Amino acid sequence: MKNYTITVNGVAYDVTVEEAGAGSTPAAPKAAPKAAPKAAPKAAAAPAAGAGNIQVKAGAAGKVFKVEASVGQAVKAGDPVVIIEAMKMEIPVVAPEDGTVASIDVTVGQEIAAGAVLATLN
Repeated sequence: MKNYTITVNGVAYDVTVEEAGAGSTPAAPKAAPKAAPKAAPKAAAAPAAGAGNIQVKAGAAGKVFKVEASVGQAVKAGDPVVIIEAMKMEIPVVAPEDGTVASIDVTVGQEIAAGAVLATLN
């Protein structure tokens, strides 16, 4: 038996193929059960009209666990704005500098990519 990993449209499938004995007709490989491709994460909603010019970006891909700040709240550099869950760890995403939260661009439970803009500050 040989194991292969095949990627189709970005979805990886593990396939096991049996080898036939010498001199016999090769057996047709059994197809792996089809897995429904996961939908791509939706892009964050467009920032509000009062969106700021300082972006708060995710350092890792994951899921939004909690939103710590709210629009209009004053934050200092290092204050947590959003907490993401990645690899079963809660990772705070902090304000890069002092400012006021202009927009929160994610919701709790939303899947995010590394580098995604989570919020903006003024």
